[in-house]
Amino acid sequence: MNTFPLFFKLEDRKVLIVGGGDVALRKADLLSRAGACITVLAPSISAEIQALLSDSKHQLIYENYNKTYMTGARVIIAATDDETLNHQIHADATELNIPVNVVDTPPLCDFIFPAIVDRNPIVIGISSNGKAPVLARLLRARLETLIPQGYGKLAKLAGDFRAEVKTKIPTLTGRRQFWEKAFEGPVSQLIFAGNEKEAVAQLQADLDNTAAAISEKNTEDYISQKSQTGKNEIGEVYIVGAGPGDPELLTFKALRLMQQADIVYYDALVSPQVLDLCRRDADKVFVGKKRSNHAVAQLGINELLVNSAKEGRRVVRLKGGDPFIFGRGGEEIESLRAHGVPYQVVPGITAANAAASYAGIPLTHRDHSQSVRFVTGFLKAGAPNSNFKSFLNTDETVVFYMGLHSLARLTEGLIDAGRRADTPIAIISNASMPNQQVLTGTLANIVELQEQNQLPTPALLIMGDVVALHHDLAWYNLQNKQHNRNTRDTANNWLRGGTAATPKEGHTDANQQAHALSMVANLAAADNGLEQLVIN
Repeated sequence: MNTFPLFFKLEDRKVLIVGGGDVALRKADLLSRAGACITVLAPSISAEIQALLSDSKHQLIYENYNKTYMTGARVIIAATDDETLNHQIHADATELNIPVNVVDTPPLCDFIFPAIVDRNPIVIGISSNGKAPVLARLLRARLETLIPQGYGKLAKLAGDFRAEVKTKIPTLTGRRQFWEKAFEGPVSQLIFAGNEKEAVAQLQADLDNTAAAISEKNTEDYISQKSQTGKNEIGEVYIVGAGPGDPELLTFKALRLMQQADIVYYDALVSPQVLDLCRRDADKVFVGKKRSNHAVAQLGINELLVNSAKEGRRVVRLKGGDPFIFGRGGEEIESLRAHGVPYQVVPGITAANAAASYAGIPLTHRDHSQSVRFVTGFLKAGAPNSNFKSFLNTDETVVFYMGLHSLARLTEGLIDAGRRADTPIAIISNASMPNQQVLTGTLANIVELQEQNQLPTPALLIMGDVVALHHDLAWYNLQNKQHNRNTRDTANNWLRGGTAATPKEGHTDANQQAHALSMVANLAAADNGLEQLVIN
């Protein structure tokens, strides 16, 4: 290690910052969060620093640098743009044996400010030893997504119980096993779900039960005996929205639960990239349903969730989009509730939002649409949705889920019911994924266009005047300059003309498609700017 990671206690300790500009402001902001008493020394001090350090514990000195102000300082920060002055500050601090940091000058730093992940009292510092600070910040951003805020509350709860646990569980091994169970079991889940009072009660009950068992045998024997009784505590089911396919659209909570699941039941609309983010050693069971091809019937899925939870397992039910928007999540939690199985529901970005956003089609717009409606193309038991007269409002955007296979019936029914034949409509296939395709037309010609271009499922339909905005607002994978020039050329632009390149004939099995998606993801990362992909 080029540097050794240490955590300084700066609560009510003097910290001297020489400099009064933006760099000094950033350091003062961090140090104030640690409770330091900050002295800023500079002939000119920014208004932002004045506002930040308005508390009487801090001191602002509007003077040029003088060594005498170092007296009593715990650490010193040189944040000026005067190289000669920075060297002088470093020399004076070294003479006084006070740790000093000269900002952006690693050779003159006794310590380094890390990129910080703050889950107080849990604090994580990341440092590149001044070699690549931007990379350290990127790593911090990744950790921010993996470590929920609840860990701070969990650590505080552990601190509140630490003395009592030490008193009631005398052995180091016993305490370690007790805390492992608390941090990986119901107590942590209650904290993450926001049920702090229940978490306190659960931890107290666990501690009292462990202490009672110790009166007859030591903690190790108790835990070992409990694991051999064959009686599993009931687990929990997490109904998780996986979003439209792009893994970056997952919520932090979804990712956390996916990474701690014992078993994952996933749908056909869950992308391979999202599934890869689940806990590596978790069992993964496909229970997807496609048109006329259900791997497992819904009642069977309900039974699987209940049985797995009653085995004491943490179960993730991973659904494409959002569980409560044509995802049948309500039916599943009704079953869980009937069997006394605890559950949580984690919303996801539904396909309509993703498809509209990635296609540049605002679902609402003050000039074109004042409301939006989500509609399924098929009702219960596969019956088609034929309520066409309710879709005649031209100030409303209508999104049809599962409507591609009944496109002809939908367009004919809408026109017959009184909707204008020139009403704009779009098909968005594989929304948010690298192989996203968008096909625009009207109720009169969209069927013919789809027959020519054969956009694949999963796809949804967006109908309304807002679809016309796609030609100007489309942004996804249009970074390539040549492609951007083509978007202004109606004759050469497949989006403006309402046509797309015709797929070549060939194999389209699921494995090839998944492989192609992985290839395209790599291409997209290399800024190749793809909007449409035909999978051979």
